[in-house]
Amino acid sequence: MKKTIAVIFGGCSPEYPVSLQSAYSVIEHIDREQYEPILLGITRDGAWYRYYGPLSGLADDTWQSHDCVRAILSPDRTRRSIVEFTTAGTKETSVDLAFPVLHGQNGEDGTVQGLIALAGIPLVGCGILSSALCIDKDRAHKLVSLEGITVPRSVVLTEYDEPMAPRRAAEALGYPVFVKPVRAGSSFGITRVSEESELNQAVQLAFLYDNRVIIEQAIPGFEVGCAVLGGDHPTTGAVDEIQLSSGFFDYKEKYTLETSQIHCPARIDEETSRRIQKAAKTIYQALDCRGFARVDMFLTPEKEIVFNEVNTIPGFTTHSRYPGMMKHIGLSFDELISRLLQEAEG
Repeated sequence: MKKTIAVIFGGCSPEYPVSLQSAYSVIEHIDREQYEPILLGITRDGAWYRYYGPLSGLADDTWQSHDCVRAILSPDRTRRSIVEFTTAGTKETSVDLAFPVLHGQNGEDGTVQGLIALAGIPLVGCGILSSALCIDKDRAHKLVSLEGITVPRSVVLTEYDEPMAPRRAAEALGYPVFVKPVRAGSSFGITRVSEESELNQAVQLAFLYDNRVIIEQAIPGFEVGCAVLGGDHPTTGAVDEIQLSSGFFDYKEKYTLETSQIHCPARIDEETSRRIQKAAKTIYQALDCRGFARVDMFLTPEKEIVFNEVNTIPGFTTHSRYPGMMKHIGLSFDELISRLLQEAEG
């Protein structure tokens, strides 16, 4: 008997379009001899549907307009099912595994992971605690620093802080600084600030995405990433490197690479690569990650490793960074998906 896997995509998040592209690739490469995917889509407004239409509906974001039935993932752990609300009444379909392919808030932050846990369904990827910790840049940095790994100096602001707080924070850290929402992904709401005149606008933008804002020192050097896979004894992929022509790796650059390049493997010596892989494992385990995640760090000109963030559901198209790192250690995209599902099954 094939096992049913609920692939959850979309989401009430600015990263909705990224989720659709990732889910398209995941579904396309699931081993259909072993698994039967059930497509469970969430609209930008937060409505849940079971989608019966062609996979192309995800690629061009037309899935909501046809072959959809209102549905929910039942939190009743005695059922372990999706409940559909049809014109003839309710219909239940049992679920063996759940794979949330969601990015950012309301999907990568522990909320959906909590629902899956309540339902008693095995989860592909990180659980509630790690998802919530990793999306919170401030708390993730504090925990990782306890492991002896360097993190950027930073100051967290709330909307209740007095008006001069951002200026004092930036002056204490020294320009340039990065202004970020504490909880957001894909570089939404992030600004590199080089002088005081740019600061207030950057802070206002970040507050559009979260009620807490973090001002961080800019780290010299370049960004590197490391894919991590597994549980108690995780495997690391090749280290990659982001080469920027200017600015920082914002949303547009992440998904178009118009003026930047990703080198995998990174153009660094083997010893430095091993140190980055070791740090990635340490960070992954310190934040209670399981299943898979991408750990992003900076490498300074002095070859110091500085933690940036963990993406618990990184981009998952065939050309995304995480699958690319795993390809360099011999795992094809199909094999990677199968490995993730096997890990979830235990």
